[in-house]
Order: sequence, then structure tokens, then C-alpha cells
Amino acid sequence: MEIRIAQTDQDIRKCWKVIHELRPHLEEASFLALIREMMQEGYQLAFIEGDNGYADAAIGFRYLQFTYNGKHFYIDDLSTLPEARGKGHGGALLDHVFDLARQKGYGVVTLDSGHQRFDAHRLYLNKGFTIASHHFSKMV
Repeated sequence: MEIRIAQTDQDIRKCWKVIHELRPHLEEASFLALIREMMQEGYQLAFIEGDNGYADAAIGFRYLQFTYNGKHFYIDDLSTLPEARGKGHGGALLDHVFDLARQKGYGVVTLDSGHQRFDAHRLYLNKGFTIASHHFSKMV
């Protein structure tokens, strides 16, 4: 299973379907521009390509530094197409980010997850994540 970093527009477009599975509010017409803008802010998109030429699974992450946990990677997105689930893609992508964090000397990898995403939570807990906080947001 090869993990690739999306660098070209074609690579980013390969990730549309799998990211849209997680983020159905996104529109395909603006997806490329959104990801390119996020990449300028440090976002990286890694993926596992399926036999169909599109990503079966993808993970989007970025470097952050906070006073409470120092330098770390924050995972924005982790998604696997329904037909590709159960093949270890999500775990492999998480391991990829863990390896990058270790190489850079970062002590932590963090993410937020919707409270209803029980299958994802099972994966995160099996990979050693702990539930460290509640995330609050407010629309303004």
C-alpha cells in the first residue's frame, strides 16, 4: 500500500471523492482552489490510490504549535471510501503522520472527531489516542 503526498492538481482531484465523503458540504468546483489555499497555510494531503485511479483513503494534516502541547501535527481530515473500509488504509495513513511527527521531533498528533463517528473513534483509540478535551465552537 503506497502512501503519496498530493502535490499536483491531478493528485488533489484524485482525493475529491474521499474528502467529499467526510465533508459533504464542499463543492467540487471549488475543491482544488480550497486545497491549494490550505496548502499555502501548511496543509498536507496524503492518500492511498485505489485501482480506479482515485484515492480510496486520504488524510489532511498540518503543523501547529500551542502553549499547552508544543509542536504537533493536527489532522484536519481522515476519510476512507465506504467500499475501501476494513483494509487498513486509515491506520496506515495515521501511522504515516505519526512517523512524520517523530522524524520532526514533534511530541503529539491531535485531531477532533464528530461525537457520532463511533467507527472512527474505535480506530483512534486502537491507535493510542486519548480523549483529551472537548472542542467548542461558536458561529459568529
